[in-house]
Amino acid sequence: MATKTLKTLVVDDESFARRILLEELSLVDGITVVGEAENGKHALQQIENLMPDLVLLDVQMPVMDGFEVVRRLGGPLPSIIFVTAYSEHAIQAFEIGAIAYLLKPIAEKRLHTALERTREPRRRPLGGAQRVAATLHALGPEPSIGSSKTVVRRGQDYYLLNLDEIFAFQAEGEIVWAHAEKRKYRATQNLRTLEQRLSDSPFRRVHRGVLLNTDKIRKMRSLGSGRWLLTLANGLEFTVSRRRAPMIDRVLRCGK
Repeated sequence: MATKTLKTLVVDDESFARRILLEELSLVDGITVVGEAENGKHALQQIENLMPDLVLLDVQMPVMDGFEVVRRLGGPLPSIIFVTAYSEHAIQAFEIGAIAYLLKPIAEKRLHTALERTREPRRRPLGGAQRVAATLHALGPEPSIGSSKTVVRRGQDYYLLNLDEIFAFQAEGEIVWAHAEKRKYRATQNLRTLEQRLSDSPFRRVHRGVLLNTDKIRKMRSLGSGRWLLTLANGLEFTVSRRRAPMIDRVLRCGK
């Protein structure tokens, strides 16, 4: 018996993220992408006009977030796969989503597993969406640091780490590494998002590509011209750019 082709809509406010998903979906049999949308309002219009069987839906978007999109849908609901970079409760939420919950950057195996679930009988997809929203605290304002934990990756495995286990986040191109005491993991959020979410924590930007836990600083040495070399408790060293040097004065005055 032939597999039904699923008409699929991709919704994400980042064009780069949409492009990656489109490339991945183009390699999957039985999936036909019928459109894409860059925000929640546009997604509602596209769902009404295109009547897709499946929507890959970003959670955090301007204008209207993914959960609000689901709440506003009328009539028969398409299958929903939630996609997001926000990860404080991603491990738990992955199991209770409407169909599935994918954490960026998306692992190919997890995407294929989620797509397979769309062909299984659905159980109250709207209720599932609301449960995920409650789990993520995404029904209200921007997620906060709250639990003082973050989700990171190593290979195909995800780890839930306390923030005080992280010494620094370091960007290398499009990848952000989370440096722990003895090993590094791949972060699930970009550096800008991390800096915004950790604004009330000891983490401070010391360089364009480094967000550092100031509680882990053990030695500071002036390099002249307003630049500093910081040594962390695990021996990692990072240079503070001249632009970020005023942060050193704050660290010396208040320990943060």
